[in-house]
Amino acid sequence: MGNCLDAHSRVDNAHSTQNASASGASKVTTKTSSTSARFSLSVPFYSEKSTGESLPTPRSETEILSSPNLKAFSFTELRNATKNFRPDSLLGEGGFGYVFKGWIDKHTHSATKPGSGIVVAVKKLKPEGFQGHKEWLTEVNYLGQLHHPNLVKLFGYCLEGESRLLVYEFMPKGSLENHLFKRGGQPLSWAIRIKVAIGAARGLSFLHDAESQVIYRDFKASNILLDSEFNAKLSDFGLAKAGPTGDRTHVSTQVMGTRGYAAPEYVATGRLSAKSDVYSFGVVLLELLTGRHAVDKTRVGVEQNLVEWAKPYLGDKRKLFRIMDTKLEGQYSQKGAVMAANLALQCLSNEAKARPRMAEVLEKLEQVQVPKSTAKQSRLEKQMASNPVHKSPLKRHHSPHDPPPSGSPLPSQQKSARVH
Repeated sequence: MGNCLDAHSRVDNAHSTQNASASGASKVTTKTSSTSARFSLSVPFYSEKSTGESLPTPRSETEILSSPNLKAFSFTELRNATKNFRPDSLLGEGGFGYVFKGWIDKHTHSATKPGSGIVVAVKKLKPEGFQGHKEWLTEVNYLGQLHHPNLVKLFGYCLEGESRLLVYEFMPKGSLENHLFKRGGQPLSWAIRIKVAIGAARGLSFLHDAESQVIYRDFKASNILLDSEFNAKLSDFGLAKAGPTGDRTHVSTQVMGTRGYAAPEYVATGRLSAKSDVYSFGVVLLELLTGRHAVDKTRVGVEQNLVEWAKPYLGDKRKLFRIMDTKLEGQYSQKGAVMAANLALQCLSNEAKARPRMAEVLEKLEQVQVPKSTAKQSRLEKQMASNPVHKSPLKRHHSPHDPPPSGSPLPSQQKSARVH
C-alpha cells in the first residue's frame, strides 16, 4: 500500500476566513494551516460484489446544471456584482481559488451593482485548482438538491469556457476554525461552542438520514461556517459521496479528506460509511473542548495529534479539566463538559460499529445544552397543562422557588452568555 500524499493544500471555503460583517470592507487572505490540507491516499479498493446491488447511476452534468433551484449566472454578471473582482472585494484565498464579496437581487437573484440587494460570496475556481471540475460539479449537484438550515445555501453557478464560479449566501462570522484558533480574537464562550456543535450535528444528521444518504467526507472546523448569530452551516461539498445502498454497510472509494479528521478504517481500507463522518465530528468536538488543532506540528510528541493526546483524559471526569481550553477560563458547565467529552470518546471509537449515529449524537448534545433535569421539568409542565385534572388554580401558580419553564432548546434562541 503506497502512501501517495498530494502536495496540494486546500481551503475551499476561503470566504469563511473573513470575519467582516456584511457591510464591512475588511478582508483576510488565508494561510493554509495543517488542519486544512486535504490529502489523497492510494489504497487497494475492496469490491463488494457479493451483495448483487449496484450503486445508483450518477446524474449527468446536464441534469445537475439544469437544477430549478439554481441560477446560471453569466461571467459578466458576476464580474459586475463583484466590482470586476477587485482587490477590495476579496474575502479570502484558498486552494480552490479566490472568494469575493458580491451582490444579487433578493428576489430574482440577478446580479446587482455593489451595495444594493443582498451580499453573497462568489467563489472563483483557479484553472489549475486542486478541486477541479469534478469536485466543482459535485458541489453544485448536492447543494442544488439539498436544503436545510444547517447547510450553506448555494444560489447558483457560472460555467463559461474555463471559468467556474459558485455563488453562496454570505456567512458574516466566517469559519469555526477562524474563531477557535485565531490569535487575539474574542474566544468563543461555552454556550456558543455547544450551539455550533449542535448546528453542525443537525446538518450531518440531515445528510445521513436523507432518503438517498449523503456522506459528507470532509467534516472539519474550516468547513463549518457561522452566520451573524453563530448558527452553524456546513459548506464545501466537493468530496461528498452517495452512501451505501441495499444491504451494503459502506462504499469503497479513493481516500480523500483532511489529515487528522479522517476515520482510521477509511484511511486504511478506503471503506467509507456515515460512521466515518461521526469520527470526524468527534475530532471537531475535541477541538471545541480543547481549543487545539486536530494536527499541530508545532507541538512535541503525542501532542501533535489531538485525538491521541486527549483520548486518555476524556473518560475521566477528574482529569478532564487538564485538557479543557484555557481560553474558557473555567467558565463552562462541568457536567456539560463531561457529557461532551464522553460523547467525543464514543464518536472516536476505533470500531466504526461502536460509534453512535449522528441522530444520537445530536440528541446527546441537546442534553448538554438543556440539562436532563430541566428537560424533565419542561415535559412535566407540558403534561400538567394538557391534563385537565391538574388545571386547578393552585397548580397554575408557581412558587418563587420553583424553576421557571425551560426555554426553547433551539440554538438560535439561546443566549451567548457564559454558562457556569
